Amino acid sequence: MTESFLPSVNGVTNSVVQMVQTLKDAGHEVLIIAPRSPESTHNGFPVIRTFAISLFGFPVALPLFSMKSILRTFQPDVVHVAAPFMLGRQGLAVAKRLGIPTVAVYQTDVTGYLQRYGAKLLTPFYNYLLRTIHSKATINLAPTAGAASQLEKIGCPNVTVWGRGVDLELFNPKKKFAPETRKFKRAVGVKPSDLVVGYVGRLAAEKQISRFKEFTDIENIQFLIVGDGYERAQLEQLFEGQRVNFLGTLTGEALATAYAAMDVFVHCGEEETFGQTIQEAKAAGVTPIAPARGGPKFIIEDGLTGFLVEPDQSGAYRKALLKLIGSSELRERMSLEARASMLGRTWKDNNEQMISHYESVIEAKQKQLPKPRFQLRTVR
Repeated sequence: MTESFLPSVNGVTNSVVQMVQTLKDAGHEVLIIAPRSPESTHNGFPVIRTFAISLFGFPVALPLFSMKSILRTFQPDVVHVAAPFMLGRQGLAVAKRLGIPTVAVYQTDVTGYLQRYGAKLLTPFYNYLLRTIHSKATINLAPTAGAASQLEKIGCPNVTVWGRGVDLELFNPKKKFAPETRKFKRAVGVKPSDLVVGYVGRLAAEKQISRFKEFTDIENIQFLIVGDGYERAQLEQLFEGQRVNFLGTLTGEALATAYAAMDVFVHCGEEETFGQTIQEAKAAGVTPIAPARGGPKFIIEDGLTGFLVEPDQSGAYRKALLKLIGSSELRERMSLEARASMLGRTWKDNNEQMISHYESVIEAKQKQLPKPRFQLRTVR
């Protein structure tokens, strides 16, 4: 059960798609409940579609009147709820009434977004809402220790950490020298003497892509912005006439090629609960620069696999970027360290941890089942 699904491309959708693949490979049976899916099936499994509304630029899935009937008919061993809000809250509540164990995955720092969008006064109400939602789950999973602590502080019970995997074959430093990458760089106007600075993600105010304006006067730099969102037109106007290429949403090999074309990856968003694109950049051997806040603190080892900067310090991002631009030896060393830090973090390894969580909540539920009131006796 997910608040976001294809064709939307974001961290929630990606983790759900990867989890479904892992479950399929392991021979499990899956039913997907999601908004706006273009198809009635995904990867061979049925998809029950619901409607969604937009809230602060995010799709919010609406509850289903038939939720109880759906769960009774499918009879799941466990219900996995990704980024629960309206749909997820309903799913957790119905599953609890039916005695089905649940796993709720926290993925979005809405509190941070409320502050950024000038709605700080709503924070106590949202925290109350978040607590009531996650209190219905058998276990709650946060992407980092920092996010887990945040949930615990507002009173969410049974919290543990479950991170995210990365495709080490798709995002691979070897692709830096592939013919497709050279062709791609020529197509976007990258000269042999240029270094490429990139970003991958949604184009939204909280991602602070406008801060790339701090770099555009640096010579021999080309910028790649991969992704889409409601702020794209405004950003294209802001960077008009400068060396900034807006490539739209890319997936699969096209996305891997874009990463391979980059020398440095910059992410200025301060409300990331994890930072999946930072992890993908590291897997591709691209040195990241990100704020020392939220999820990036748990993905980047400052000075070793990338740079963490204090975003409130004037020129902090520029200083880190100039340090990397000025030393090919430093870029190479950090590129190797970034890639090495991702080894062992495949989606398969990551998602097998999720299956262990499934097994633990199922086992815990079975132990809670009441014993039979009468015992059969063997007649001799």
